[in-house]
Amino acid sequence: MIENRGFAMGAEGCGADIPITQEEDFVNRVYSSVDKATACQLDRLRSEQGIIPTCKLGCCHCCRFHILMNIAEAHTLAQYVRREWSVDQINALRLRTQQWHVWDNSRPGRFPSVDIVEQTDLSHYIHCCPLLIEGACSAYPVRPVVCRTHFVCSHPQSCCAMNDPDAKEDVPVVLASVEMATSPFSTLIRNHIESTGLDFSRSIMLLPHWLAIEMNWDFAILNLPG
Repeated sequence: MIENRGFAMGAEGCGADIPITQEEDFVNRVYSSVDKATACQLDRLRSEQGIIPTCKLGCCHCCRFHILMNIAEAHTLAQYVRREWSVDQINALRLRTQQWHVWDNSRPGRFPSVDIVEQTDLSHYIHCCPLLIEGACSAYPVRPVVCRTHFVCSHPQSCCAMNDPDAKEDVPVVLASVEMATSPFSTLIRNHIESTGLDFSRSIMLLPHWLAIEMNWDFAILNLPG
């Protein structure tokens, strides 16, 4: 079980009056550094090698991947949602997150909660990150590092194929140098988490799992393996 020491805040209350926590401020400052390093590396790839990423707004095949985040990023995301989103938006996010949980638990070898399955309609559901709305990230300012540093220079169809076991397209060409250029800032988050006494590796889970936990939703899975 993940012990959440000093990061989670629960789902009580929402609105602009929610104070910015120290953890949230720290993560947002790291995000700013990651974005600057990413932009610098992309400029270098363009000028020195003529490599230009094909990623753009509306191209969201990667949002169907399993997105990992750590406890500090999860806290920052939940704070943003509670502060910036309306009650109706949060309720809609809750439904999308619940649908993701049901889809994920319905895969072969998984054991879904009967109650959640009976309450959730998946007839028109296409699995993706619950934050994805009309092809764009609805929490873009606080998206995790893994999303900030994922760029490809291949055709978008290759990314789509990653979610299709029968696809014949080549795997996408990921710009790994972007992740390498930003790795020191990811290390800062790791060190920050470990300074609180947590095991960093055990604080990493899929985004929809962390979202449900941080928002204190009743379908949250609290005993995931580390």
